[in-house]
Amino acid sequence: MQFNPLRRINQPTNQRPHIVSKEIPGAKSMRMRAREDEMLAPGLQAFSMMAGIVVDQAQGSAITDIDGNTFIDLIGGIGVGGIGHSHPTYIREVTKQLSRATIGSFTSEARVNFFERACEHRLHPSLKRIQLYSSGAEAVESALRLAKAYTDKFEFVSFWGGFHGKTMGALSLMGLDYKAHYGPLVPGNHIIPYANCYRCPFKLKHPSCSLHCVEFARKQLKVSVSKGIAAFIIEPMQGTAGNVIPPADFLIAISELAKEWDALLIADEMITGFGRTGRYWGSEHASITPDILTIGKQFGGGFPISGIISTDEITSAYPWSIPSGSSSSYGGNPLAAAAAAASLKIIDEEGLVENSEQMGSYFLSRLSNFVDRYPFVGEVRGAGLFLGIEMVEDQESQEPLSSATSKRIFHECLKRGLLTMSYSPHFRLQPAMTIDRETIDNAVAILEEVFDLIKIVQ
Repeated sequence: MQFNPLRRINQPTNQRPHIVSKEIPGAKSMRMRAREDEMLAPGLQAFSMMAGIVVDQAQGSAITDIDGNTFIDLIGGIGVGGIGHSHPTYIREVTKQLSRATIGSFTSEARVNFFERACEHRLHPSLKRIQLYSSGAEAVESALRLAKAYTDKFEFVSFWGGFHGKTMGALSLMGLDYKAHYGPLVPGNHIIPYANCYRCPFKLKHPSCSLHCVEFARKQLKVSVSKGIAAFIIEPMQGTAGNVIPPADFLIAISELAKEWDALLIADEMITGFGRTGRYWGSEHASITPDILTIGKQFGGGFPISGIISTDEITSAYPWSIPSGSSSSYGGNPLAAAAAAASLKIIDEEGLVENSEQMGSYFLSRLSNFVDRYPFVGEVRGAGLFLGIEMVEDQESQEPLSSATSKRIFHECLKRGLLTMSYSPHFRLQPAMTIDRETIDNAVAILEEVFDLIKIVQ
């Protein structure tokens, strides 16, 4: 596969695992984890608890623990680590801001720099008004309030498999069973099918299905909506469901459906924005123009920052637009703004959108034979460095691979020096956008070794 030369990426290349402990986690990690476990509440992210390692330092696509073990990181903080760990430009810019000013919502040079660079990448000329927050869920909640304020309606449409956060409004939109036992949820939400074509609930095939899922949704909404719909909220590609990539015509059809209901379209670009999918915005793959974008994860470079982007007209809606009506205590503070401005500078100057497209294509090509090679791999998919592997009991039934086998794959990868999300049958891969071919080859070699082992024992 041929690649165009890219601008120099200021991160290490050809990163390899290096395991020195007899067991993973090592003795030092186990002792420190035991100390933390005396105080830590349960519920931390699964990969962190299962790996059990204690991080000492990290650079690029590699993490080294306090026992001296180095791992290739294909998790990337679940889409947070776009610029890789400890990028030198990021360190320099954030450190400089740290010594100047860190708190408050006053205008700062860092925030102006961020706004100007972000507006260079507008999805549409009208999408130029930005408000900043500190978490993805906080930004989604603000988008919901904005949609209610602008439309004077309160009902929302979300999607099966969708994830928008764990605060109560966002939780009510979730299309996963995670929200069981948290009721009563916020009323007025309608959840319709997403075009997860590998697991089509109607057992149809695209494109011969003629987007039956959208027609089903149209009929469902007709009989279930009461006053009217404020907004549809959709991930251009679904993350938590397994890095699911819908056909472009599905997103176009949903955009049209929102117009039929005189509703806004909110694109949740938390995980797909800023180059992750090989385009600056995930919405670009279908050429749709949302009314509101929610943004987060990798544009902070690891610093907790999120936001919404919308138009002059929509963001002028009362009462969202009044002083303190859409603000957040931490939103857009100088330190967060410096981190975001540095991240966007790195993404631009080091060509990380292009690198994501090219390295993602290469990574996908290295995984493409897994379906033929392993009976427990049902599908391999990807857009840029947003990749997914469907692991199944067998390819005919498409029954998800058992939890026990998935967790074994995770631990076999771990002890060979590869950090993955393979503990789920909907195996997600989202490495740093700075990753290079050699590091991908090193990671794939471990995946092949582990998958070969699982193939033998199955």
